[in-house]
Amino acid sequence: MRDSDGPAAAAVRRRLLGWYRAERRELPWRAALGALGEPYRVWVSEVMLQQTRVAAAMPYYERFLRRFPSVEALARAPEAAVLAAWSGLGYYRRARQLRAAAREICERHGGRFPATLAEARALPGIGEYTAAAVLSIAFGQPLPAADGNARRVVGRLLGRAVSLAEARERLAGWLAAQAPGDFNQAVMELGALVCTPRTPQCPRCPLRALCRSRGEGPASTPPPPPERVTLRYGLARDGRGRVFLVQRPGDAAQMASLWELPEMQAPNGPPLARVKHSITTRAITAELYALASPAGAGRWLRPAEAARLPLTGLARKLLTAVSGPPVEGPSRPSAMRRRSSAAPSRRRDGGGSRRRW
Repeated sequence: MRDSDGPAAAAVRRRLLGWYRAERRELPWRAALGALGEPYRVWVSEVMLQQTRVAAAMPYYERFLRRFPSVEALARAPEAAVLAAWSGLGYYRRARQLRAAAREICERHGGRFPATLAEARALPGIGEYTAAAVLSIAFGQPLPAADGNARRVVGRLLGRAVSLAEARERLAGWLAAQAPGDFNQAVMELGALVCTPRTPQCPRCPLRALCRSRGEGPASTPPPPPERVTLRYGLARDGRGRVFLVQRPGDAAQMASLWELPEMQAPNGPPLARVKHSITTRAITAELYALASPAGAGRWLRPAEAARLPLTGLARKLLTAVSGPPVEGPSRPSAMRRRSSAAPSRRRDGGGSRRRW
C-alpha cells in the first residue's frame, strides 16, 4: 500500500529490515534477530538513552544491571544507591522515576512490566515513545516508536517537515506487524548511524531510492551558544586519606541530594586541576584548588565510601582528574554509539605514586 504522498509501505519494510539485519550493532540489551527482548533490560536501556549517547551509556548500563539485575532488586534499593549507580549520566530525574516505576511494577503488576499501552504509560517517567519501544521490542506489539530521530527520518523520506504525531502515523502504516521490534530498532539505528541530523550518509542509506529529500531540505536551526561559566571548587584532605564533600539541597532544581566538592569564591594558589563539563545549556570550566579548612556542613569520606554515594558528574570528573577514578567508577566505554562521538575514556589508577582522592 502506498501513502498519498509517501513511499510504499512494503518497500520501506523490505529495504529497512534487510539493512538492519545486516548492519545492526550488537548491544547488551538487544535480543537475537526476530527474538523478543527481556522487558527489564529493554526498559532500562530506553530510559538511559534519553538524552545520552550509546557510547556514554554503555558502561553505566552494564554496571547498573550488575547492581540491580532485576526489577525487584531495583525496587528494593534505596534511592541513594540508585543515584550512585547513575552518577555521571546526568538527568537524575530519570533514575528517580525508574526506581519509582520499579516499585509500582512490583506492587501493582506482580513484578512484570505491564503489557498494555495504557498501563505502561501510567508508570512514572514512561511516555508514549518509551512505552511503544518496550512493548514492541519485548512483547512484539505492533506499536510505532516515534521520537526525534524517527521524526527526522520520516520527514526526509517525505521531503517536508512533519509533526511527531504525523511521524507516528506514518510509521504505524509502514510498521512490520510480524517484527515490530526489529522495525522500530531499524528506524532508531538508521537515524543514529545514517540519517543523522547534520551530515546524513545518503549513499549508505537503504531508503535512498524512496527518499524525496536525499538528505536535503530546510537547514535545522543551530542551537544557541552555551553560556560559558567558570566554577571553582575546593579539595580538602585529612591525614586519614579522606576528602570533604557536601550534599546539595533536597529541593535543588538540579541534581537534588547529590554530593559534590565545596565551592570556593576566592581560592589561593594555582589550581590542582581544570576540567571541562557541560550541563544542558551551560559550558563549564571547573577549577579545583587545595582547601585547608572546609567550613559548613559536610562529611569526611574515604574514596570507597564516596564511591557508594551519588556524586555529581562534575565532582567525579574533578576527583578523577587529580587522583584517578573512584573505586566503583565505570569501565572504559565501548565504541558503540547512538548519536555522535564516543564519550571520553576513564583512566584507572595504576597503583603508582598518585593518591586516590
